[in-house]
Amino acid sequence: MSNPSTFQTMKRHARHTMRVSRYSFRIAVFLGGAACVAVCSLAFAWLAEEMLSLNRQITHAYWWSALLMLPLGFAGIRWMTIRLAPQARGSGIPQVIAAMSIPAGPAQNTLVSLPQSMWKVVLTAAGLLVGASIGREGPSVQVGAAVMLAWGRWWQKRPRFAVGFRPEALIAAGAAGGLAAAFNTPLAGVVFAIEELGRGSTVRWDRLVMSAVLCAGFIALSVFGNNSYFQIHESILALNASWIIVVVCALVNGVLGGLFGKMLLAGPAAWLPAHRRSWTERYPILLAGVCGLLVALLGLLAHGSTYGTGYEQTAALLNGHPVDSMVFGLAKFGATILSYFAGIPGGIFTPSLAIGAGIGDNIAQVLPGVIDGRLVALLSMAAFLAAATQAPITASVIVMEMTRSQDVTLLLLATTLAASFVSRQFCPRPFYHAASRNFRREAIHKHKMSA
Repeated sequence: MSNPSTFQTMKRHARHTMRVSRYSFRIAVFLGGAACVAVCSLAFAWLAEEMLSLNRQITHAYWWSALLMLPLGFAGIRWMTIRLAPQARGSGIPQVIAAMSIPAGPAQNTLVSLPQSMWKVVLTAAGLLVGASIGREGPSVQVGAAVMLAWGRWWQKRPRFAVGFRPEALIAAGAAGGLAAAFNTPLAGVVFAIEELGRGSTVRWDRLVMSAVLCAGFIALSVFGNNSYFQIHESILALNASWIIVVVCALVNGVLGGLFGKMLLAGPAAWLPAHRRSWTERYPILLAGVCGLLVALLGLLAHGSTYGTGYEQTAALLNGHPVDSMVFGLAKFGATILSYFAGIPGGIFTPSLAIGAGIGDNIAQVLPGVIDGRLVALLSMAAFLAAATQAPITASVIVMEMTRSQDVTLLLLATTLAASFVSRQFCPRPFYHAASRNFRREAIHKHKMSA
């Protein structure tokens, strides 16, 4: 007959083995979801590049085509957004932040719905095709969150494999993984999860979340290799005089980035007389068409450099090559605001980098011979992004990883921290978090009305 103490010991070992297996399975499911997020982000990146290439071909062949494509395209995309995916408008990052602050349920599902996220991919690609000044990073974040949440919930419905995922952990992992995979920047994805998505949340230091983010980033690295998003052919060196330009870049971009965020939050109604402000809500499709026409005119003024994400112009400035227009930075500033006012899906992340590079080019021309113009463009990129989003660490790390500029990391950190401080004097509320409040209210209101 077995000894009771031996039997109890074996029982404890069995329970311990089950616990290890359960935890291992949770890790496997998280990493499997991260792989799905990476695949979706890479497919989205390919589609976006195809649309940008097609837009370049059309606008180069027919300079007047933007005057037709942008107004009609903006109006059509806005109409489809209202009808098919109302929560897909704008960046996508505010929706994710709002979803993380809402208890699990229909309201949360509305903000990171998988069908709406798929529509966001299609509509963002359409926006890039017609020439909108938008990026794909915000949409990648929202799509990643929706894919990861749907993946986790699918496993939750399997009685044998239910492992108790927290929705906010799934959302954070998918969102940050989408950003990491979109730009080949695993470390930036982790920092984004901590600094932006983790504010006031228990997922800030969740090891499973960090593992999933890194997994998505490393899958992108395995596909594209250890290549930077922006290829810099000659290393950018920092000299003693670089600290002078840190102050200049932080001040100029801090002011402009703060105004940029404030204008986005104010919306198009702020530019109209008080008795006309309701017009923007009554006629959203007409507003989108007007915004499209203005974006087209800005594009013609800047020789077509404002269409799309601004990647080509930014890459040129980082390699010391001039852009076609002296007003590229300011024109891109206006085109990005107008594209956001139109209410179409699309992010502000990559356009903000392009705006910063353009402003840096202007600063370098005002101060010729003081410093390497490429370094000014690099620091201005990070500074403007930090000022617009008030996420200085994320801005520093993502620019460093995008350009493989580890040698100037200290300068990047100093510039972004100072620019973020200056920005707060003009726009006290961080853009993404302030915008998330509107989406949170809408989702809760819609849930109450349908209950």
